[in-house]
Amino acid sequence: MQYPIWELTTFGGGFFIALVAVVHVFVAHFAVGGGLFLPVFETLAAKLRSAPLLEYVKRHTRFFLLLTMVFGGMTGVGIWITISVIAPQATSTLIHTFVFAWATEWVFFLAEIVSLLIYHYRFDRMDRRSHLIIGWLYFVFAWLSLFMINGIIGFMLTPGAWLTGGGFWAGFFNPSFWPGLCFRTAMALMIAGLFGFLTAHRIEDEETRELVYRCCARWTIVPVVLAVGFGWWYFSVLPPEALERLTVKAARMTAFYRLIPFLAAGLFVLGSVMILRLRREARISLSLILLLLGFGFIGTFEFLREAARKPYVIHGYMYSNQIRTADLDGLRESGLLASAGWARVGPITEANRLEAGRVLFQLQCASCHSIGGPMNDILPLTAQYPLVGMDAKIAGMGRITPVMPPWAGTDQERLALAAYIVDGLHGGKPGNRAWTPPQLTVDIPPFDRDKDEYVLLAWNNLGMHCISDSYAEWVLLPPANDLFAQLIRRGDKPEVVTEGVELSYHVEPGFEEPARASLFWEHAECLFGARPEDNVGLAGCGLIGPMHENGELNCFEAKLIPVEPYPADGGFNPYPVFTVVAREKGTGRLLAATRAVAPTSTEMGCRNCHGGPWKVDDLAGISRTTGRNVLRSHDRLSNTELAASAEGGKPRLCQSCHPDPVLGAEGNPALLNLPAAIHGFHANFLSGRGSEACAYCHPNRPDGPTKCLRGVHAQADIGCVRCHGYLEDHALSLLKREQEQGKQRAGRLMAHLTPRSAENLAAINPRLPWMQEPDCRTCHVDPNVKPDAKTSLGFNTWTTGGDTLYRNSPDKTGRMLCIACHNSPHANYPAVNRYGANRDNIAPLQYQGNIRAIGAQGNCAVCHLKEVTADVHHLGRAAMK
Repeated sequence: MQYPIWELTTFGGGFFIALVAVVHVFVAHFAVGGGLFLPVFETLAAKLRSAPLLEYVKRHTRFFLLLTMVFGGMTGVGIWITISVIAPQATSTLIHTFVFAWATEWVFFLAEIVSLLIYHYRFDRMDRRSHLIIGWLYFVFAWLSLFMINGIIGFMLTPGAWLTGGGFWAGFFNPSFWPGLCFRTAMALMIAGLFGFLTAHRIEDEETRELVYRCCARWTIVPVVLAVGFGWWYFSVLPPEALERLTVKAARMTAFYRLIPFLAAGLFVLGSVMILRLRREARISLSLILLLLGFGFIGTFEFLREAARKPYVIHGYMYSNQIRTADLDGLRESGLLASAGWARVGPITEANRLEAGRVLFQLQCASCHSIGGPMNDILPLTAQYPLVGMDAKIAGMGRITPVMPPWAGTDQERLALAAYIVDGLHGGKPGNRAWTPPQLTVDIPPFDRDKDEYVLLAWNNLGMHCISDSYAEWVLLPPANDLFAQLIRRGDKPEVVTEGVELSYHVEPGFEEPARASLFWEHAECLFGARPEDNVGLAGCGLIGPMHENGELNCFEAKLIPVEPYPADGGFNPYPVFTVVAREKGTGRLLAATRAVAPTSTEMGCRNCHGGPWKVDDLAGISRTTGRNVLRSHDRLSNTELAASAEGGKPRLCQSCHPDPVLGAEGNPALLNLPAAIHGFHANFLSGRGSEACAYCHPNRPDGPTKCLRGVHAQADIGCVRCHGYLEDHALSLLKREQEQGKQRAGRLMAHLTPRSAENLAAINPRLPWMQEPDCRTCHVDPNVKPDAKTSLGFNTWTTGGDTLYRNSPDKTGRMLCIACHNSPHANYPAVNRYGANRDNIAPLQYQGNIRAIGAQGNCAVCHLKEVTADVHHLGRAAMK
């Protein structure tokens, strides 16, 4: 970063490169092909002794000189000026690496000029043989100039062995040298034919004019065929990652990639038509059309060549923003501003953050992006992002989007750039508002320890069921909460009762009609292939009804209850309370009753990165704007048409494509399973963060309306990463299993992720999501010894399968479920709920008058009527072996 900055705003660097370079390249190729055109046609005129044809060559020579030498020379100087101010570091590298090649090319260029001037001004003053020698010399020198320039231009895309110390010759005769030279030679000949069409209409002699048109047609159609073949050869030698950027359909450049065969076909067909006898006016029109097609053909090639280099200006050596790959780690350590000698910004403070961001934009982005300009305008590309999303987008550059250089700078500088784009260019985006929820009371059901015969325990098995309520756009998880219960007959030897009893449930008032506030039922058939009645879930359960025996778990359950966090009187409450009742079968005698929270939240934080408002009360829910932005991102990166499908009234279930164990969805087995795809993708944008990265998506931000992590671990300040690992670790454990299943996409998402909770990737144990989760006994080795809250780490030791998950695990007796006494994951007793401190602690308060786990602190008498002298429930790690 040793050169001063050319501050580009409306017209970014890409605009000037496109404006000057493509025009010059078109004219420069004409200078080569036309150099052969002139002596060939002069020879033909001499052979035919055709004065009209010789006169045409003379007049064409004048046109050729003015266009190639005068205009071409001006655009050539324009290229040097443009690249020296837009890409000074790269220009310096090219000059120093190929100084003798440049000197040689300039000698050839000087010889071109002299030859062409002699050829034009001595056209009728030299004998024909000498004049033709000068013409042929011009062509030789012009082609040798192309030879030299082709080596340097090709080096920028395919430096080959130069990167590993191969030196000048390895860089010059790089892998694309020969296919590039052949392609450009064919292009030069084709363009000569196109310009021949353009000037041929001035020939008055009809037969001579027809002869020139026929010859020019051959000069066009034969090189077009050759150019297509050489172009195929050229693309075949590109680095695999560069070729992938051109062929991935999701890339913006694909439209240009598809243009090549159409442009080539147009040139071939219309060039062939020019062989026929046509009216003079028709030929003039076709000549102009052919010239435009030719310009488009070479312009498209140059655009694709430039695009294939991205994110580099010199492949593998220097990024398009002039930062060398070797300097990247150092700049991330020391900072980009400190390394830019011409940047006049001191240490970043709150006062100068936007100014620092503006300078960082010029250093990092302006070489490609304009501000409100015609090319790569940064404004529409970043309009949707709030600050968190913009910061994440910058952090993920060069990972998921390979055409972008990776971020070079400190985290503080990255945030300053994000703030400049969001606040400086877009005027800011509203953040999340802090929420102080109401303190709701909950009635604790009565229990008489001396008289009551039964204890009824109820729980939700997930601790938080998240709903992606963007039903008209896409669905990740539907409203589908599960309630479980176990009925224990108290006694000297308590017994779990499953026969001769009936259990039922009902939700608290205000939550009975979720269809009133939800579009789920309107789109259920499209999404799930079934249309349950309003307020009834996908498994046939409503907000009131019977529970069914689950013999495998020795409990009762009600599956997929479609409760939503929107009470009838308005507002947001993610913790509706259900009452569960046990009655004697046949008589209906009440045996026991209890209550439990069924946590369900729509505070999924897609809008934190994808923009848009919250859907409900500026607190929660995925709005249509946010949902549609997510679809557009998916379409752009994965070549899908989900946004158009949603616009047509056909939303999609994510698991219809991605396999997912939680729904038992097979999806497309070739694709990554849904948790691996989601976490693997987003980890590339949210690396280097702690538990806050989890809260960007999951409903757990400290000042949010849900705060789902509310159990004993939260009270001990044990965040997400202590069990699940940092986001990179979490993603790698999921992706590693997918990679072992032969899914190549996993490797692409893993490429830029570095483990943080393990020494290396090999040390991370792969896992199947939902079925293999952190094992409680990793930290809780001995039930009588409290784990160290500061050092215990649950990451990387997984349960063996769904049957060994905490929520499905029985105690030592094999009858009681651990979760029945300890409560849901993320809400283990004692839990603190934002909507009322003890809203999650109903059962402990009901049965033992405290908020500890059932039976803790000597409360065995909740179920045991005889004194207990041994731990009959817990099983330590040693006993498991």
